[in-house]
Amino acid sequence: MAEFRMGEAAELLGVSVDTVRRWVDGGRLTASRDEQGHRVVDGVDLARFVRAQAGDRERRTEESSARNRLRGIVTAVVKDAVMAQVDIQAGPFRLVSLMSREAVDQLGLEVGSVAVAVIKSTTVVVERPAVPAGTRGRTSP
Repeated sequence: MAEFRMGEAAELLGVSVDTVRRWVDGGRLTASRDEQGHRVVDGVDLARFVRAQAGDRERRTEESSARNRLRGIVTAVVKDAVMAQVDIQAGPFRLVSLMSREAVDQLGLEVGSVAVAVIKSTTVVVERPAVPAGTRGRTSP
């Protein structure tokens, strides 16, 4: 199960660490402690929280500019025999990519995993980021 430290969760949500702490302290987001005593958020719980927040953001009429590579968290994966739909929440941006089921399986994309949406024209390519040593956004044993 993927779990994220407070700073990693803040980065994925596009907010400050203090905001994530307030959400946890206020009971809006669930966190536990890892073996070192650091607060961590389960990837599935974070995806559920992001999905709920996305509804609030979609009602806004603000304009924003997206970049070509958007790092976020997978909030939904729907697969059939040949194709799949992957939803990614990258800060305030919800991205949906249609790809082959084989690509989803090869990338190991699942709810709560980190992914990068690479945007080129009307195509969105989804990649799994290389996880540098010492980061928490990985699957625990």
